[in-house]
Amino acid sequence: MNPQKVVRNQVTTLTDLPNIGKKMEKDLQIIGIHHPLQLKGKSPYEMFDELCIKTGKKHDPCVIDVFISVTRFMDGEAPQPWWKYTRVRKEYLHNENV
Repeated sequence: MNPQKVVRNQVTTLTDLPNIGKKMEKDLQIIGIHHPLQLKGKSPYEMFDELCIKTGKKHDPCVIDVFISVTRFMDGEAPQPWWKYTRVRKEYLHNENV
């Protein structure tokens, strides 16, 4: 869903979350996420790794940005477009590889 249209107290399905459409909903379901509350406290980086393992392919790193957006939203942050987290991902991965 478009982050500007998300109403926190009306989030009941995965597609109610910011940046989640049908494709990302399926990706979340592949890794065992079927309800928004299951995202609380999750690591977006571990979620990404699990998705790559379970699908047998390397997904676009922007998927991590989407995972950051929804985990942070479920942990209480305001809804943001996924690309607002690209810098966060790049800094994190850079620091992991230093």
